[in-house]
Amino acid sequence: MAKNFLTKLAIAGVTVGFLAAFSPASAATVLLQDNFDSENGGIEQTNYFDFVNWDVVEGSVDLIGNGFFDFFPGNGLYLDLDGSTFNAGTLVSKTAFMFDPNQIIELSFDLLGQNPGATANNIVTVSLGSLFEETFSVADAGTVTRNFIVGTLTTANLEFNHAGGDRGGLILDNVMLTVESVPEPSSVLSLLAFGTFGVGSLLKRK
Repeated sequence: MAKNFLTKLAIAGVTVGFLAAFSPASAATVLLQDNFDSENGGIEQTNYFDFVNWDVVEGSVDLIGNGFFDFFPGNGLYLDLDGSTFNAGTLVSKTAFMFDPNQIIELSFDLLGQNPGATANNIVTVSLGSLFEETFSVADAGTVTRNFIVGTLTTANLEFNHAGGDRGGLILDNVMLTVESVPEPSSVLSLLAFGTFGVGSLLKRK
């Protein structure tokens, strides 16, 4: 009976260790987090280009809110992705992020809605290199969250490419990109082998 108890105890220990291997040792790493509130010293500006984390590589975007064209009060500063030049903006992260195989990526951002002055339903294509691409419209307003796993070593910039040109686009806020590693298959096999060895050794000693 004591032997059975020790066997169960040993197996339970291996199980806990196995589960721990699949549990994140720490919180996901934040690669990019931006709510735009500190841009331009907190002052709104149409056709804004001097972003800390972004390059506007085509067209223009408007930095609005805080009482200035504040279509969605209470959200601080945010971006109208179709700026005031009749040429919608393409926003690209200044940083090219490097991702390793088997990492889990989480991308989230807020689409607050659409500038009420828009003359058509707008769309924005969001991409992260070859890892992710999806097009969104005003119907997707709210917090958008996407999770995906990296297949191969990849370097990519985060991009928001808005279509249109009527000086009224989708409103972007609260962009966050995080990454988290998962155990390599070899690590899991090593853990199982160690657990099996540990159980056998314990039983032999008893």
